[in-house]
Amino acid sequence: MKKNFTLLFLFFAIISQAQIKGVVKDVNGKPLPFVNIFEENTYNATTSNELGKFELNIKTPGKHVVIFQYLGYKTAKQVVDVNENLQPLDIVLLEEEISLNEVVVNINDNPANEIIRNAIKNKKENSKKTGKYTADFYSRGIFRVKNLPKTILGQKLDFFDEVIDSTRSGILYLSETVSKVTFQKPDKLKEVILASKVSGNDSGFSFNSASSANFDFYENYLEFDANVVSPIADNAFNYYKYKFEGSFFTENRQQVNKIKIIPRRETEPVMSGYIYIVDDTYAVYAVDVSLTGKQMQNPALNTLNLKQSFSYNNKTKIWTKNTQTLDFDAGMFGVNMSGGFTYVFSNFEFPEQFEKKTFTAEVIRFEENANKKEDSFWQTIRPVPLTDEEVKDYAKKDALQEKKKSKVYLDSVDAKRNKFGVMDVLNGYSYSNSYKKWTINYNGPALNTSFNTVQGWNTSVGLSFFKRNEDKNTYYQFGTNVGYGFSDEAFRPTAYFSAKLSNKSKSYLTVFGGNSVNQFNPEEPISKLVNTVSTLFFKDNYMKLYEKNFATASFSREVFNGLNMTAAVEYAERKPLFNTTDYTLIKNDDLYTSNNPLLPLDETVAAIDRHNLVKLNIAGRIKFGQEYITRPDGKYNLGNDKYPTLLFGYEKGFASNNDNYNYDKVTARITQNLTLGNKGETGINIRAGKFFNAENISFVDYKHFNGNETHVMIGTSYINSFNLLPYYAASTNDSYLETHFEHNDKGYIMNKIPLLNKLQSKLMLGFKNLAVPDRKPYQEFSVGLSNLGFGKVRIFRVDYVRSYQGGFQGDGVMFGINF
Repeated sequence: MKKNFTLLFLFFAIISQAQIKGVVKDVNGKPLPFVNIFEENTYNATTSNELGKFELNIKTPGKHVVIFQYLGYKTAKQVVDVNENLQPLDIVLLEEEISLNEVVVNINDNPANEIIRNAIKNKKENSKKTGKYTADFYSRGIFRVKNLPKTILGQKLDFFDEVIDSTRSGILYLSETVSKVTFQKPDKLKEVILASKVSGNDSGFSFNSASSANFDFYENYLEFDANVVSPIADNAFNYYKYKFEGSFFTENRQQVNKIKIIPRRETEPVMSGYIYIVDDTYAVYAVDVSLTGKQMQNPALNTLNLKQSFSYNNKTKIWTKNTQTLDFDAGMFGVNMSGGFTYVFSNFEFPEQFEKKTFTAEVIRFEENANKKEDSFWQTIRPVPLTDEEVKDYAKKDALQEKKKSKVYLDSVDAKRNKFGVMDVLNGYSYSNSYKKWTINYNGPALNTSFNTVQGWNTSVGLSFFKRNEDKNTYYQFGTNVGYGFSDEAFRPTAYFSAKLSNKSKSYLTVFGGNSVNQFNPEEPISKLVNTVSTLFFKDNYMKLYEKNFATASFSREVFNGLNMTAAVEYAERKPLFNTTDYTLIKNDDLYTSNNPLLPLDETVAAIDRHNLVKLNIAGRIKFGQEYITRPDGKYNLGNDKYPTLLFGYEKGFASNNDNYNYDKVTARITQNLTLGNKGETGINIRAGKFFNAENISFVDYKHFNGNETHVMIGTSYINSFNLLPYYAASTNDSYLETHFEHNDKGYIMNKIPLLNKLQSKLMLGFKNLAVPDRKPYQEFSVGLSNLGFGKVRIFRVDYVRSYQGGFQGDGVMFGINF
């Protein structure tokens, strides 16, 4: 009986709404896309699609006044009688007559400057009017590809072959979202996603959200890859020039001024285009701006266009953003992509206050079955009609999806992908059963071969099994790996099992054991590739190793939002190792240093004595202010740069065959990345620790610091390592404090320097400090440039570093690569 009442309620809810449909064109019959369309003096709004077609839901029958507002065209009013015989509308908009006579021109000042000054002066008041609201939100996103190459850097690009046409062009991604939004400036958000649709994936969740659409020109900066300066920011005149292009009147006889935005320096994070300002109140009426990838520090992006349209409500006297579009054009390595997002805000309400606990750490929540809505639901709730291209894409991919779910299809795909080639013996091979969601992986030796002076040339092969549960977003895997050193003639096998037990509590279990060669520093600051090159070409064998037979188990989970805990226990037999080869590619008279980091010139003394030890680790991580998204398949945590992250740990070594090797250690670490407006970002990493009862512990258990003697840095670990510190010079079994600060100016300074701004680089300033007992503090100061390269490939970084320890210690140049 309850089901019958529910169905009856839904039936009346649907028939009580009528859709005003039609198309908006200009006088020449050209469709006008993304016209702002709304019911007069309400917040019921929509926009036309790319072909000018629109649909506006009306909840009550009778006569309604609908407004059609489009930049560059006169606003039109249409009285519509909503009844059973409602016919489609053909709306024709006339070009706007923009007059230069509506503003008194002061010969001593640019009239646009005065309008912008007043907009800046009044923006706090205008922003406050929409400082708290609830609204309905709709978003549609689409990505297209054109002339997609068949290979990139020698790798096949066949993932999309079934969804693109013979010219290798078509839609790669199409999705929609409908949600209820509660928002309070500047950044408190609660979004409940009622429906989510991804073309070709009935289990998918769209990543469109209101938070990604929150581009507020009343704020000083708009968040993209770099903070872009708003044309009405407090310091806007430092970045823009303005030109008054005329004014016109709205249907309410409100004068609107059209202002052209002109960047003072094209290399800075600024925009160009137009902003429309309402006279008297100086509220934003609309924006039509564009940015380049260079300005946003995104080399893959060519251009990005952002448009916003606001509507006025005579009842509330508030200008609100009804529609927004974001279009982009990007390309890299021969892949040319375009697309965009359409956003519609409607049914605004502006409460005086929100109840306590309205805003929590949960910022987005998907309702159960949000991604399972039928087409009939979308046809009644979708405010922007689909284009023919989009309709065909949904139909094509939905049919393809049904086909892809079948065992026959998946088996045929696997038969093609599972073919074994001769080179797979070296490169690796995967065998999949897509229907049952499992994969067997073979890791070949080609990418696992390196050189060090203990093992000589060494390689490894591995075999693993991986099984996933897509509905719960969990998995388990197990495997084995066998390494072999050609110089020490030793096999070293390991085996492991790991599982993600829950995507909601972030529970992980790992069991690992076997025989392995390890760096004394467990963070492994020397990569195998860098060590191989420095050893074979320069005879600099910085990597120092020991051997262990071990068995370890760990379990981690999120105790509550923001707090993750991990417990791990390991039993290990540690053994010393010695150099077994003096092989080099470049012959010279230099000698390799020994494998003892404390006695590099002595080949006879072992770095450690053979011993056993059980080690217990308990670690925690607190992400203060952590926010998250809740989906039916789990919880997804979000970063929050406003607050630091605190890591803490307790480590205990016990049950050793030598009581002197038992010890206790406590550690703490704070990290944060601070955004300083458009002036860049500052990274902070502070570590501290203290050993207890550790006077005679093994060198394995010392605290080792991430040094660098190669002058090469691969990756983004600058904030976690030193540039010139020898790897084991400061290792300690006492207390320590290390600090790392790095500022990335995001082009704030470099963009203002003539000639150097052509590099499109970022200025990097660094400071590092290390303090341990019985040793003078070690410090490094650095200055460098990142984002260096050619064209769109900008992966290089160069730094000049000076080190001090009771006076000048040394200097050097660091070369970095970040893929």
